Amino acid sequence: MRILAFPPIIFGLATVGLVLCGVELLLYTGLLNQFVIPFPSAVIGSFGRLFSEEQLAHRLFVTGSEAVAASLLVIIVGVGFGIFLHERRILKLAVEPWIAAAAAAPIVLAYPLFLVIFGRSSATIIAMGFVAGLAPVVLKTIEGFQGVKKTFLNVGRTYNLNPSQLFWKIQFPASIPTIFTGIRLGLIFTLINLIGVEFLINFGGLGQLINDLAERYDLPGVFATIIFVILVSVVIFSALEWLERWMRPAR
Repeated sequence: MRILAFPPIIFGLATVGLVLCGVELLLYTGLLNQFVIPFPSAVIGSFGRLFSEEQLAHRLFVTGSEAVAASLLVIIVGVGFGIFLHERRILKLAVEPWIAAAAAAPIVLAYPLFLVIFGRSSATIIAMGFVAGLAPVVLKTIEGFQGVKKTFLNVGRTYNLNPSQLFWKIQFPASIPTIFTGIRLGLIFTLINLIGVEFLINFGGLGQLINDLAERYDLPGVFATIIFVILVSVVIFSALEWLERWMRPAR
């Protein structure tokens, strides 16, 4: 299985390498404006400087701590509230359209309100990430529980399972794939808003670093930090996929 997984990874890395070489060549020949796009070689060379001079590891820890706090709130509250609404049909019908509207709203634009409430602190960043990521988790949790086949529930009832046993042995395991889809979407919105709010209020970790580098017109550093954020996101979502496979019922 591992041998079969290598070719796609190698192909992907080779494709990225070719694109970077192409951009480097276009910048060198002047077909691309190097005052807008930095040389990829300069971006790669900036990583060492970012770690040594800009405390990139510490800034990652700051943003990571905020992301963990916001993500835990999103998962716990989102899944819990989704289950709560699923069990109360009238309330679900009344609230679900508003939650869907919130999922499409540009929450990040409300950051001045959160600044008034929480001040220029990590609490504002965590609260913004939580609010931005909550709606997808709630909606996909409701969808997951609604999608459980009645046949499974009827089989459970024939074995005289009580409501708690039906939930833990049938409904929740069958809903896990859809719930994790919502968690992925929620964490994407959470991370985007975390970095965005850090950038806007110039406070925190990686977002603040991007702001500082942009104000100094350090384009290689800005692009290197953005790439670093992308790499961290890839690791997080790979870990989520592993967790989903571990939690899924055996087939």
